[in-house]
Formats: sequence, structure tokens, C-alpha cells
Amino acid sequence: MKNNDLKHKIQRGLYNYFLFFTLVAFLVSCTTMLFVSVMANTLNIELTKDNMEASAKLTFLNVIVLSVLFFIIDTVRRKLTTEKITKQIADAAKKIVQGDFSVRISTVNNLSADEKFNEIIDCFNKMAEELAGVETLRTDFVANVSHEMKTPLAIMQNYGTLLQAPGLSEEKRMEYAKGVADGSRRLADMMTNILKLNRLEKQQIYPKTEEYDLGEQLCNCLLNYERVWEDKNIEIETDIADDVKVNTDEELLFLVWNNLFSNAFKFTPKGGKVAVELKATEQYVVVKVKDNGCGISPEVGAHIFEKFYQGDTSHATQGNGLGLALVKRVVDILQGELGVESSLGKGSTFVVKFWRI
Repeated sequence: MKNNDLKHKIQRGLYNYFLFFTLVAFLVSCTTMLFVSVMANTLNIELTKDNMEASAKLTFLNVIVLSVLFFIIDTVRRKLTTEKITKQIADAAKKIVQGDFSVRISTVNNLSADEKFNEIIDCFNKMAEELAGVETLRTDFVANVSHEMKTPLAIMQNYGTLLQAPGLSEEKRMEYAKGVADGSRRLADMMTNILKLNRLEKQQIYPKTEEYDLGEQLCNCLLNYERVWEDKNIEIETDIADDVKVNTDEELLFLVWNNLFSNAFKFTPKGGKVAVELKATEQYVVVKVKDNGCGISPEVGAHIFEKFYQGDTSHATQGNGLGLALVKRVVDILQGELGVESSLGKGSTFVVKFWRI
């Protein structure tokens, strides 16, 4: 391999020198012939064979010297301004291929270097930074998925073992079967949300905008949880403005309301209250989903939109930490704004804002 590289370098060097030799020979020959011709005509000098041979030999020697000089100067110039920089980029790219995403390239401050190299270096450094972030997310994602799958699988395994016990009463059998069903449902929900989030993050889902009544959508989505609020005796308070039209993706926005309502009812205690508000200004449409549940501390609030993050571990078996990550991604895609106002023991209010059509 090294012999082939050396042979290639020698061939490349000879090729470059031949180009310089040809160029210099042409330029020097033309200028010399022009100079001699003008001088002979001006001074009435007769050009003899001996004079021409001497001039030709001297010209050929000048061509050789000048071409060698130009070749050396150009080689040194390329070494300092081009090959050194390209070697740094190539070495850094090799480290990226090997999985080292921490590599960065310093910008070139040499006045003789092409400024385009700094543009390439900036793009390379940004690429390495993005790849490092993606690798971190991938590692965390795999670790979190593995961790989240352990709990429902362990529950299903334990209940499955208990179901095999002889002489099991009908009541216990139904209880253990429900445990298996709940564990499998949680796994299915997690896989569904992972697939949705993956498609959203890869921008494989594109908004299909259409005009529709947002208040009607909120009411329909809220009614899906009627059984939940009746079982927990939760008071429902609505303040939904009439005839509020939006021009966005109805299916994607349904994911937002579904997850926000699900969290509101999950964290609201029995006898609590959930409020839904829809207001419209000349520029914005604002939706607020409020509960009087356990609330969120500032430390937890800083991470609630991260994948698999669950601030309240007492409800960990009821979710998988993907709902709010889905909400955040959908709102970003639809170019809206998402915020949360919360305090411990007083509940939380999620605020979603969109441009009005």
C-alpha cells in the first residue's frame, strides 16, 4: 500500500512538473523570439546560425531553471495552503468514521489560504456536533427503551407465574389476568408512541393543513375521557369560544389534546377539577388545559418534554414518558408555542398557542 502511494506521488509530481515545463517553455520561447526579433529589426542586426543556437540553448536553460523554480514554489504553496488543511479535514473525517464525534478542526488564519476552507471547516464542525448529539440521543434512547420495557415485562412475567398456581380463585385469576393485560397494553402504547415520535423527528410526517373548528375538536377529544372523569368524580370546567377556525393538521393536533387531557386526568386526584379554555385574539389562538393535581417542581419542569422523562414516579406505571415529547414535537412542526405553568401541590396549566388564520 505504501509503495503504491509513493508511486502515485512520484507520478503526480512528474505530471505537475511537466505542466509547468510546458507552460514556461511556451511563455519564455514566445517572449524571447519577440524580443530578439524586435531588437534585430531595431538595431539592424543580422541573426546568424551561431547566434540562434546560442540563444536557443540559453532559452532552454532558462526554461528548465524557471520551471523548476515555479514547481518548487507551487509545491510549497500547496503544502502550506491546501494539503495541510485537507489532511486535517481527512484525518478528522476518519475519526468521525471510527465513532469519535468529539473531533473539531480549527479555522485557518493563514492569509494565503482560501477562505472557502473555513466555510468547509465550519460545516464539518457543525456536522460533528450534530452527530455527537444524535449519538447521545441514540444511546440514551436505547437505554431508556430497555429500562422502560423491563417494568411491564417483569409485571407480566410475575402475573403469568401466579396464573399457573393450582386452585386459583376466580377473583385472583381475573386480577392476575388484568395485570398481564395492563402490562401488554403499556408495552403496546410505548411502541406506538415510539414509532410516532420517530416519524415526527425524522420529519416523515408532514402537516396536511385544512380549515376546521378547533372548539369542536377539543370537545370531541374531551368526551373521550368521560368515563375517566366520572369514575374519579372529576369536575369539568370549560370556557371554549365559539367558531374559532384554525388552518392546520387536524390529526396531528388531536395528538396534542389527547396527551394533554390524558395527563390532566391522570394527575388530578379524585374529586378534583380539570379546566379547558379556548380563547382567540386577532393574531393568536390560545388553548389552556388546567388541572389541580400534584403540580410540577421547577427542577422537573425543566425536563418534562424530554423522551422517557417521568417526574412523578408514583404514576410511572400509567405512562412511558413519551406523551409530552410527542406534544412538543407536534407543536414545533405546526409552528406553534408550548408552555407550562405549574407549582407543587396546586396543579399545572399547559398553554398551546397558534397563529390564527
